[in-house]
Amino acid sequence: MMMSGPGELPAVGNGAQYTVSEGDHVVLKREEVFKAVQVQSGRKITFEKQWFYLDNVIGQQYGTTFEVSTGGVLQPLKAKTEEVAKETNEAGIDNRNIIDDGKSQKLSRDDIEALKGQGLKGQDIVQHLIENSTTFRDKTGFAQEKYIKKKKKKYEAFITILKPTTRIMAMMYHSREPGKICYLRYDTLAQMLTLGNIHAGSKVIVAETCAGLVLGAVMERLGGFGSVVHLYPGSLPIRAAMENFGFPKSFYNHLYDFPINKLNSLLSGSFSTEKETLQKQTEVVVEEGNGSPLSTEQVVASCGETLMENIQSEETEAMDVACEDAENKEINAGKKTNVEERKSKQEDRMKKLQAAAAVLQGRNADGLIIASRLYPSPLLLCLLEFVAPSRPFVIYCQYKEPLLVCYSNLRERGGVVNLRLSETWLRGYQVLPNRTHPKLTMSGGGGYVLTGITVAMNKAKSIANNSKPQRLEEPAAKRQKVEESKS
Repeated sequence: MMMSGPGELPAVGNGAQYTVSEGDHVVLKREEVFKAVQVQSGRKITFEKQWFYLDNVIGQQYGTTFEVSTGGVLQPLKAKTEEVAKETNEAGIDNRNIIDDGKSQKLSRDDIEALKGQGLKGQDIVQHLIENSTTFRDKTGFAQEKYIKKKKKKYEAFITILKPTTRIMAMMYHSREPGKICYLRYDTLAQMLTLGNIHAGSKVIVAETCAGLVLGAVMERLGGFGSVVHLYPGSLPIRAAMENFGFPKSFYNHLYDFPINKLNSLLSGSFSTEKETLQKQTEVVVEEGNGSPLSTEQVVASCGETLMENIQSEETEAMDVACEDAENKEINAGKKTNVEERKSKQEDRMKKLQAAAAVLQGRNADGLIIASRLYPSPLLLCLLEFVAPSRPFVIYCQYKEPLLVCYSNLRERGGVVNLRLSETWLRGYQVLPNRTHPKLTMSGGGGYVLTGITVAMNKAKSIANNSKPQRLEEPAAKRQKVEESKS
C-alpha cells in the first residue's frame, strides 16, 4: 500500500517544489540507508563514514544522484553504462576450488589509498580491484555480481537527494531507530491512515509517542486543510520526525497541542488557563528573585569595606566600583529582557493551549488515532468523548494483550460498532532472475491495530442496560405444590 501527499507529488506548474532550496528539509539516500538533514550552505554533513557539503545541491531537482568527489564536493552523476560489465563475461562453473586465504588481491591498502590520492573515482578503483584479483574470473556469475556490489558500496559514494514523504520517513526511522516509533512499519502506518479516513478538511485527534511520525503522516494527508490536535505526555511535545517533513508555515496554523494530563480537567469542566498563567508567573518571580545579581547598594557596601581596609588604593577601587555598577546595570537589563521574553512565550503558549481546549470542547472530531507507549485503554475511553458519532478510530500497539483489554472495555461501555482487532504483517521478496525468494532479514511482525466506529449512545438507556442484569435478575424457579390425593 503506497502513500502519496503534497510532499511527494508537487503541484503542477510550481517548479520551486521540484528543486532544492536553501533551508529545505531533505532525505539523503545511499543504498538502503536514509538520513534526514536540512540544507545549509557551508554545512559539513557526515553520512555513512563519508563527509561532504550540500552547496551544489541547491537548485537541483529532487531525485538527483550525486557523487562525492575530492574535498567533499557533490557532483551530479551523469547516466552512463557500466564499465565493469565486460569483466563478468568470463565466469566459473562453481566456487569449490576458490580458497579464501587473503592473498587473492594483489593491491594492498597502501596502493588503494594511493589511487584515492591520485583522484580516481570509486568506479575506477573497483575496476582496478577486479583486474588485480586472481580469483575473480573463477567465481560464478552470481558471486561476481556480489563481489562488485560489495566493492561499490565501499568505494563508490553516490548520494541521492529525496523529498521527505511518509513512506521514506517511516522506512528511515524503522531501519535506524525503530524503538523511537514503537516499531511502527510503513505498511502499518498506511493502514492506519486509510482505516482512520484521514483526508483534507477533517478534524483529527492524534495521541502518539512516535517522535511525531504519525502526526507528520496525518498532516501530509490533510495537505494544509483541516485541523489536528496533538496530545502528548509530559511538559513539551516531542516531534522531531514531523519537523523533518519540512511543512510550510501554513500547515502549522491549524495544529494544536494539548497535554494528556489535563484531559480529566477538560472533561469535568474545571480546566482553566488562568491557574496555569498564575503558576508560571509565580515560577518566573521566584527564579528572578533567586537568580538575580547583587544590587548596586550591595556592591557599594562590599566595596566600602574594602576601601576601609586599603586606604591607599581609593582611586583604583573607585574606578572598579564604577565598572561593576555599569556591568550590573547591563546584566539587570539583560535579565529583564529575558524575563519579558519568557513571559511573552508563556502567554503565547497559554493562548495556544486555550485554543486547543476550545477545539476539543466542540466534541466533533472526525477521527482518532492512537500510537503510544502509554497503556491504550484509559486513554481511548477518555478520548472517545471528543469524537463525533459515526467516526472511525484506530489504535496501534506493538503487543496484542493491551488491545484485547481495550476491546473488552469498549464492548462493556457501548457506543462503538464494527470493532476489529487485526495483526499487520508484511513479507518482503527479492525478485531477481532465478533468485526470487523471501528476504531473510524481514521483521517478525508489524504490531496490532484495533479499529471501530463511534455511534450515538443514549446515556439513560445505557445506564438502564447496565443495571438491568442486577435489578431484573430472575429468581430461582419455585417448586410446584402437589395436591395430596384423597385416600
